[in-house]
Amino acid sequence: MASLTPDAWAALWLSARIALFALPAYALATVLLCYALQFGLKRPAWLDALVTLQLVFPPVVIGFGLLWLLGRESLLGRTLLSFGIDLVFTFPGLLLAAFLAGLPLAVKTLQTALQTHPRVWHDVALTLGRGPRNVYLTMHLPIALPALLGGLLLALARGMGEVGISLMLGGNILGRTETLSLAIFNTVTTGDYAQAGLLSTVLGTFSLLLFVAVRLLQNKGLAKHDVLHPG
Repeated sequence: MASLTPDAWAALWLSARIALFALPAYALATVLLCYALQFGLKRPAWLDALVTLQLVFPPVVIGFGLLWLLGRESLLGRTLLSFGIDLVFTFPGLLLAAFLAGLPLAVKTLQTALQTHPRVWHDVALTLGRGPRNVYLTMHLPIALPALLGGLLLALARGMGEVGISLMLGGNILGRTETLSLAIFNTVTTGDYAQAGLLSTVLGTFSLLLFVAVRLLQNKGLAKHDVLHPG
């Protein structure tokens, strides 16, 4: 019976580390972006477009663009290197790839939930002397918490399954920047279908568990919506 190779375990551990760092990054960015998009004074359309773009733009093209922008020979890349920041063929680069791939799902999920909140709630809270940020953090976010958590899990599933951006920005270096999804790609390419099947089972099971958790959170959110909007 086939078992995971040392390289496969390394890829699994690398993906677990990415997930550990990506989840709080998703949460912070989602909360901040949704405030700017939903309750900010200007609500910039370009920011919404920039977040949404990654849902429709080819990942490999995004990865190539980032490689060109952040490469060690580029102006930005050299500037970052002067501060000790290297985003090409490194763990931070893989983290950036997972972050960019999953973030739109988290933002759009929470943004959709916030749009269902009656505007009058917000306006009444403001007339009572509470600031916009206070209203957002203490009223809107607690109500939309199931949507936020569900969006974060969707983002995590998308980030862990990311290939295109990771391939371009991370370099797919065995034992160094080979994530679980890239390991599946590599084992299929080399004809090691038994190992590819094992890795696919691991990643598929992880994604399935996240899907179940998202559905449970969605049901909780619907129940809360029915309480707040009876009839």
